[in-house]
Amino acid sequence: MSDFRKSRADATRSDFEMEAAGLRWLAEAEGIRVPAVRGIGGDPGWISLEWIETGRLSDAGAESLGSALAGMHGAGAHAFGSLPPSAPDRILRLGLAEIELAESEDWPSFYAGGMLAPLARRAEESGRLSASDREAVESVCERIDSLCGSAEPPARLHGDLWSGNVLADVKGVAWLIDPAAYGGHREIDLAMLRLFGSPSERIFEAYEEAAPLADGHTERVTLWQLVPLLVHALLFGGSYGALAGRAARSYA
Repeated sequence: MSDFRKSRADATRSDFEMEAAGLRWLAEAEGIRVPAVRGIGGDPGWISLEWIETGRLSDAGAESLGSALAGMHGAGAHAFGSLPPSAPDRILRLGLAEIELAESEDWPSFYAGGMLAPLARRAEESGRLSASDREAVESVCERIDSLCGSAEPPARLHGDLWSGNVLADVKGVAWLIDPAAYGGHREIDLAMLRLFGSPSERIFEAYEEAAPLADGHTERVTLWQLVPLLVHALLFGGSYGALAGRAARSYA
């Protein structure tokens, strides 16, 4: 049986221990497929994973993924900001961007104070987010209670669910890879899946059939996309800072 090994020159063992913890946590949910972890090492960090022979997502695979994501979110988390049980530390790794999380029972304050504000501040300090765009994000943070919709329990999130992290096998079945798993609002994963082009609308239809979303969820998609836009601004610069500012101003 073939394995896939990945590494990075500046990676630590903890980076891949967190990935492994996330994969195992997500795999506890019925219907979710993730590669099995074969091994982890360090200096520099590396992880060995089950090899998935890739194909194209089928209609049935998209439908199964939608209902499985509903179940995964419903499996829950201890709190907003909680990390997988075997996490090596309290650091959420969003690509190469890191956020030290503190658990909370209140989603709006966690999202604004624990994610949006620090990411915006760091992006501005790096010169990749303008002061006016950072102020637009801060304005969202100040009004976050009125923007987040009705209260929901902490969901078990993939955390970085863009289309590139949905891998289809040769049978058309979806596998999830490269998680940044934590406890958060379930709409986050779905908003991320729309950001760079969704693999299939059937995913969202099947999700709604299994676990209907709260009123106003379509108006919150851009709100939840602020985090990945700020992460991309921090890491890559370019137009991402302006996109984040524009997204924030849409809630003015």
